[in-house]
Amino acid sequence: MSVKFRLLLPILILNLHFAVHTLAQNKKGQRMFYELKLYHFTTSAQETVLDNYLAKAYIPALHRAGISHIGAFKPISNDTAAGKRLYVLIPFTSLDQKLTVAGRLQKDMAYINEAKPYSDAPFDNPPYRRMESILLQAFRLAPALTLPRLTGEKSQRVFELRSYESPTEKLNLNKVQMFNEGGEIPLFQRLGFNAIFYGEVIAGSQMPNLMYMTSFENIADREAHWQTFRADAEWKALSGKTEYKNNVSKNEQILTHPTSYSDY
Repeated sequence: MSVKFRLLLPILILNLHFAVHTLAQNKKGQRMFYELKLYHFTTSAQETVLDNYLAKAYIPALHRAGISHIGAFKPISNDTAAGKRLYVLIPFTSLDQKLTVAGRLQKDMAYINEAKPYSDAPFDNPPYRRMESILLQAFRLAPALTLPRLTGEKSQRVFELRSYESPTEKLNLNKVQMFNEGGEIPLFQRLGFNAIFYGEVIAGSQMPNLMYMTSFENIADREAHWQTFRADAEWKALSGKTEYKNNVSKNEQILTHPTSYSDY
């Protein structure tokens, strides 16, 4: 056995443990947690640093830590005047995994070395303008992240992130119930929306709100799906129910393409 392999063996065993643990939890139907990181940047130089950091340091390190299916997306209409954005979706099997992953990365020498242009950026030339972190828990009837069943060119795929804000916490729970027991999730499934996740926001800047993400082959496919949805008799009946009136005060829609280093 080579010296290099002996050094890597403990890491390989630990990663295998995390993979087995993840599968076991998913089989139990345990609700996952999602972190949605949002980087705000303004310059192409910042974008390059972020892309390199995510592609070469952060996402590979998360993979080594036993976290898979990490999405990275850029809005199709990234506007220079308003500031550009980059979204990273990280699924966790538990809050404990979320809380311990940062410590694992700080012991990962490959990550530390690859992350230097990002982590050691000078104060007067940071890699982003600001960053946000939104923490979500998966819906009861959609407890785990689902990979999209798309076959077209990756660069043309459209991932639509939606945030539904509610006037009050009670009305937010009502909207969540509308997705779960109310039947909105099965409706999206029947119409082939390829949902990646549905989540209740438990920490974020626009609460009370929920978020979910659907996926499409391209813009035309996205438009066709929503046209079918709006005309669907089941949706008309569901949205017309008195008990679900006024449970959304704002609906934000963000259309994105996956980056080249996104896992899907």
